Amino acid sequence: MNSAVSTPPKVNPFLVSIVVSLAAFMEVLDTTIANVALSHIAGSLGASAEESTWVLTSYLVSNGIILPLSGWLSALMGRKNFFIFCILGFTLTSFLCGIATSLPMLILFRLLQGLAGGGLQPSQQAIIKDSFPPEKLGMAFAITGITTVLAPILGPTLGGYITDNFSWRWIFFMNVPIGLLAVFLVKIMVQDPPSAQKQKVGSIDYIGLSLIALGLGALQIVLDKGQQEDWFDSSFIVIFACIAVVGLTLAIFWILQQKNPVVELKLFKIPSFSLPCLMIFFVGFALYASAMLLPMLVQTNFGYDATLSGLVLSPSGIATIIMMPVVGRLVNIVQSKYLISFGMLLTAFGMWATGLLTPQTDYTTFVLVRILQTVGLPFLFVPASTLAFSKISPESSSNASAIVSLMRNLGGSIGISLVTNKLIHSQQIEQSYLVQHLTMADPGYHSALSTYTQMISGLGIPSAQASTAAMGHIYQELLHQASILAYRDAYNFVAIILVVLAVVALFMPDNASQKKSASAASH
Repeated sequence: MNSAVSTPPKVNPFLVSIVVSLAAFMEVLDTTIANVALSHIAGSLGASAEESTWVLTSYLVSNGIILPLSGWLSALMGRKNFFIFCILGFTLTSFLCGIATSLPMLILFRLLQGLAGGGLQPSQQAIIKDSFPPEKLGMAFAITGITTVLAPILGPTLGGYITDNFSWRWIFFMNVPIGLLAVFLVKIMVQDPPSAQKQKVGSIDYIGLSLIALGLGALQIVLDKGQQEDWFDSSFIVIFACIAVVGLTLAIFWILQQKNPVVELKLFKIPSFSLPCLMIFFVGFALYASAMLLPMLVQTNFGYDATLSGLVLSPSGIATIIMMPVVGRLVNIVQSKYLISFGMLLTAFGMWATGLLTPQTDYTTFVLVRILQTVGLPFLFVPASTLAFSKISPESSSNASAIVSLMRNLGGSIGISLVTNKLIHSQQIEQSYLVQHLTMADPGYHSALSTYTQMISGLGIPSAQASTAAMGHIYQELLHQASILAYRDAYNFVAIILVVLAVVALFMPDNASQKKSASAASH
């Protein structure tokens, strides 16, 4: 398939990339920015903390449902028109979220916001892909990667600062001026190549779309509520898990038989697309899971507030920005599969290093280990995206972008769910293991109990009460240590997965055609 640019862009493609990334950055930011504000939202709208999590779920569910449809809508409306429509819809629904006066109203507006924003990431990637010649795709996706990787990192930081210093409503209001600016810039700078202009399309595959919506919606609810509902001990989770499996299975069988499917599953027959999609799935897995774990760790075990826990994450964004263009250049020099394998190992090392933290770890160390966690992500995202689109025709760009975005989002959702489950399970195991040492036969416990008892007795408290208080103090320390050990186990779990993928990456196809293009361009 020919992946060349259909028509030379009138505007510098790097400017086009920055403009379309502005809108996509706004949308990706909203997947994580509300996380740290849930307690404030719940208190303001008179809802419980459990009910407030639907603010996140509703957005992710509707966002996941619209992604497969974005390719068809892009063809129906023209890609530029669809992109502008999505920006305007996202801007309007952001404003509505900000003025919501009840939780049901906010959840409804978040559903609409997710629907409007679902088309922004695929359109952004497709526009950038068609704006650059093949030999410069690496640098193009480096710009895309800044949006994809940086926004989830900055989301909790920005959300925490706004919530602590202003109001949670400004999390949504801030999208209004950004969205209007993005619409203006897209209008004057972006042009559609012939393959992306309004086309005569067949009627939408309503059955395929309905099955996808049913399956993905149910899956997202299972992932988001599974831990809270005690997984498959809950009939609620069992029912939705069955709906997800049946819905997605039927969707695959149905779509494969359609002449004009709502999702081009045939793209997965291209090895240079299917294997990078798998890697991008795990980019989302590692990015979102690690971005969730570290703020939880520092808030629950080290007393950090929302703003400070966000500031643990934000410096790693600087490292990401620095590395993206570097990797963008390396893509034309080094085979993508080697860069991806190296990125997997580097990210795995960062996850493993985080498990070496102790109760005495300070802020600077947390920042450094977070940088170690994320500095390898550009080596994953940029080469995987470049390789995935290297043999995609301009006509299939929008559909391919929708699949890539969906894979990344699913990776994030599944990653958060699996790692959260691993964390809670490990806390129980580590606590059980440490409790075995709370016997007088253990010299460490005996010594600590005697020391604390003497310290408390020195405050004028009777010996019996001092001994009880000392045991309580030791047990609290045990819970604290068990929690830190559980985070170590969760990070090691992610590290092991990444090491396995580093080996799998070596079996990906070469991007030889891309290297030839780069070589030809240099002569």
